[in-house]
Amino acid sequence: MFIDEIVARVRSRLEEKKRVQPLAEVRRLPRLAPAPREFTGALRKAGFGIIAEIKKASPAKGWLRGELDIIAQARLYERGGASAISVLTEPDYFHGSLDDLKSVRDAVSLPVLRKDFIFEPYQVYEARSCGADAVLLIARILPPAALADLIHLTSELKMAALVEVHDAPELETALRAGARLIGVNNRNLADFTIDLNTTLKLMPMIPPGILVVSESGISTREQAAMMKDAGVSAILVGEALVTAGDPAEKIKELLGKCPLSP
Repeated sequence: MFIDEIVARVRSRLEEKKRVQPLAEVRRLPRLAPAPREFTGALRKAGFGIIAEIKKASPAKGWLRGELDIIAQARLYERGGASAISVLTEPDYFHGSLDDLKSVRDAVSLPVLRKDFIFEPYQVYEARSCGADAVLLIARILPPAALADLIHLTSELKMAALVEVHDAPELETALRAGARLIGVNNRNLADFTIDLNTTLKLMPMIPPGILVVSESGISTREQAAMMKDAGVSAILVGEALVTAGDPAEKIKELLGKCPLSP
């Protein structure tokens, strides 16, 4: 499966990082980072919000935009009314970096999510030291005990953990691990196909009090409204914003705060 290839590359790169900068050193770095911003609180305050994503490329489509000024893009996201910003930091397949994360965090006042393939505490400490206020944890690539430990670590660092699931077994694993913020990925990571019904099918299985983010494949006001009506707290939108002529207006359109484009 393609996801296994990505994870293997991330693991290899992580081992190289550890040789240069061991875990004991990385654990001390968050003390020097700016105080965390309230990620979950920002989503609750919005009622229904958008996590706007900085996404330069994807494995399926390659580069999404020739020259993406990530700082200008992040500021447009903030101007448009996004509740938070997601930054892809995986370099080989998504052409992201931790430098991108730091640049975005410095440029806006919104909380920022590190979106990557995270499976070890090292990566969480690394994220916090670069200013991340939240991290994505993918249930599919994590043993249940490891997922629970990483959720606990993010809490200790006063960060949020957006725990991503795609089906009922993964959802059950996430809830048992203590997840309070669930991201339902409408994209199947095995073949990258998208089905928005994935979120709709899982919503009845999610207990009250758990915030839900619908991820992937949302590009129209109608789709956003469908998720809002289903009880979703926020949507994570990347490609539709990166390729939009005016990302700020696109956010307003998705939130129903401006007329539809002709």
